[in-house]
Amino acid sequence: MADLLIELFSEEIPARMQAGASDALKKLVTDGLVDAGLTYAHATAFATPRRLALAVQGLSDHSPTLCEERRGPKVGAPEKAIEGFLRSTGLSMDDLSIQDDKKGQVYIAHVTTEGRAAPVIVAEVLERTIRNFPWPKSMRWGTGSLRWVRPLHSILCILSQEDGAQVVPLDVDGIVSGDTTRGHRFMVPDTFSVANFEDYAAKLKRAKVILDPAERAGHIWNEASQLAFAQGLELVEDKGLLAEVAGLVEWPVVLMGRIEEQFLDLPPEVLQTSMKEHQKFFSVRDPKAGQIVGFVTVANRDTADQGATILAGNQKVLAARLSDAKFFWDNDLRLVSDVKLEGMGAGLSDVTFHNKLGSQADRIERIAALAREIAPLLGADAEMAEQAARVAKADLRSGMVGEFPELQGVMGRYYALKGGYAPEVADACRDHYSPLGPSDDVPTAPVTVAVALADKLDTLTGFWAIDEKPTGSKDPFALRRAALGVIRLVLGNKVRGGITSMLMKPIVNHIVDLAMKSNEYFALSSQIPESQDPQIRQILLEAKMQATKVGIEAIEALRDEKTLQNKSEFAINDLTNFFHDRLKVYLRDQGVRHDVIDACLAMPNNDDLTLLVKRAEALSDLLKTDDGENLLQGFKRANNILTQAEEKDGVEYSFGPEPKLAETDAERALFAALDHAEAAITPAMASEDFATAMHAMAGLRAPIDAFFDAVQINAENQILRRNRLNLLHRIRATCLQVADLTKVNG
Repeated sequence: MADLLIELFSEEIPARMQAGASDALKKLVTDGLVDAGLTYAHATAFATPRRLALAVQGLSDHSPTLCEERRGPKVGAPEKAIEGFLRSTGLSMDDLSIQDDKKGQVYIAHVTTEGRAAPVIVAEVLERTIRNFPWPKSMRWGTGSLRWVRPLHSILCILSQEDGAQVVPLDVDGIVSGDTTRGHRFMVPDTFSVANFEDYAAKLKRAKVILDPAERAGHIWNEASQLAFAQGLELVEDKGLLAEVAGLVEWPVVLMGRIEEQFLDLPPEVLQTSMKEHQKFFSVRDPKAGQIVGFVTVANRDTADQGATILAGNQKVLAARLSDAKFFWDNDLRLVSDVKLEGMGAGLSDVTFHNKLGSQADRIERIAALAREIAPLLGADAEMAEQAARVAKADLRSGMVGEFPELQGVMGRYYALKGGYAPEVADACRDHYSPLGPSDDVPTAPVTVAVALADKLDTLTGFWAIDEKPTGSKDPFALRRAALGVIRLVLGNKVRGGITSMLMKPIVNHIVDLAMKSNEYFALSSQIPESQDPQIRQILLEAKMQATKVGIEAIEALRDEKTLQNKSEFAINDLTNFFHDRLKVYLRDQGVRHDVIDACLAMPNNDDLTLLVKRAEALSDLLKTDDGENLLQGFKRANNILTQAEEKDGVEYSFGPEPKLAETDAERALFAALDHAEAAITPAMASEDFATAMHAMAGLRAPIDAFFDAVQINAENQILRRNRLNLLHRIRATCLQVADLTKVNG
């Protein structure tokens, strides 16, 4: 057994690529070694800005010799078939044997593949890995053909054992492998040789290189936290920035500085974003005032003046950056003071949201109308919700958001407060984009929820109206994320009411608006056809009245006078199904089985997402118990027997069974149990107490089991048989009140 050490030493590797590159190196090399017949005990990959390294422990010395029997063509097969078989095995006709087979005699080849030494295999695998490395971006340099993320300078590749180490011979475009590497670019740039991984890691540390990125990150965080703590301050946690900075330095030296007084009145988010995006600085906060007052920068070397010159230079650059931010802040505040947020957002009429869906200003009008309409469902003030929707995106025209797009919403809150708007409106400006991802908090303030829902629903209904839906893995407008946002807002705030009713008006209005702008549909017909859904017809009538007000004549140009309502109904149903699909994904991540979700989707009011999830969770909990699982089996047995009998007899056994016809104690006990269960299930279902209903249904498990053990359903007496089949129907009907158990696996 030997230990393998590989290092690929190059110019600086971008920090964002290092983790993926170290993982790829480990996978490509270890998979290649295993495929070639070698085994190993453990492998660990590392990355610094200038090197990728892989340490493999317990690598076998040789691949095994393999003896394989291969079946060839039939005796008497065409000559070309036999020649091809000989070429594939590397044998001659004299080396083949003949063996009897079911279909006659066939040629058999006994192929022996000799094992190979580990150095040969390692060299082969490593060269293939280097030449085919999956960099997101790579380059060629000089006159060679090799591509690497940055120019590759050296390859270290050694196999070490107790008696010493040997270099694995390798030459990739003139880069010859060896046992040497280099230390820190500035502090210890000379080459040195290594004997094994322990020697390599120790000498690198003496040469001012910390090999392990986790160790570098831990060192940065600990040093920065201690510097902040010593001055009564605290470091603002940022795991993403920490990982990035750890990928920029091989020898981290942590320095802390103060922000100039003139910039301390900037919002903390502005300070933090500016320092992070432009300078890769960590923010330091005064825990008492909650204000960002300092920064931490990480240098890549020790200096004689303990970093004073580096810190002074960084502070000078930071002052210039923050001067720009202060300029934007002051200008934006003057604009808000002069024209309010509505004036700041006036330019959104010149910003196209989508060429078929109009400008951002058009979109804001739609969102405001929708927020006003759904506000009562959330207990929000309708006028305040509309006002918040009208100003929520005004900060998109601010100088600060133009410089730092990631601050959209955050700056809107500050500008709203400066403009004298209610705190509820200001909070809606900041939070209406949420939740953006699965880890985001869900807003709970009613006005914010109204605007957030209206924003996402307008996006979804608009793109459904123009038939720009997600396909496969493509979702350029992030509609899946928008749907998940709606689902989390509805569930997180226990919003009641069908999602279909929320979708109806905006999607019909989108389709009507497109119809009025389109040469295909001209305008609304003077005759609004009867719709399957009276709400859709009413919306069409309102749209027709609105079209008349703005001077669009109602004409008879619709070739198919049901075009609008058919498009509307199809889009609403399709989008509702899309919500159900996204809800399935969401609930599966919460541990609810897909078949349980299907069983609940088959029930009435399945577009009431809060009710649907409540039902699914109760059913999921029931099926995790022995009673629930056995009840499901009893239900399926009853349903199968009943279904087969109804198909065979051509009748439906849905007439109420008679208790007086019960012959056995098991039958009488089941009648009593059903009476008791239905007495509990009916009021529980009426009050949407699914847990109680499921518990009552679980009580049927024992009497149903006893019934099937003691009673023959298909009795010779047709009266008894019919009564027992009717009793099975009663079991099925009782259980189906709670969920469609026919869709549950089991």
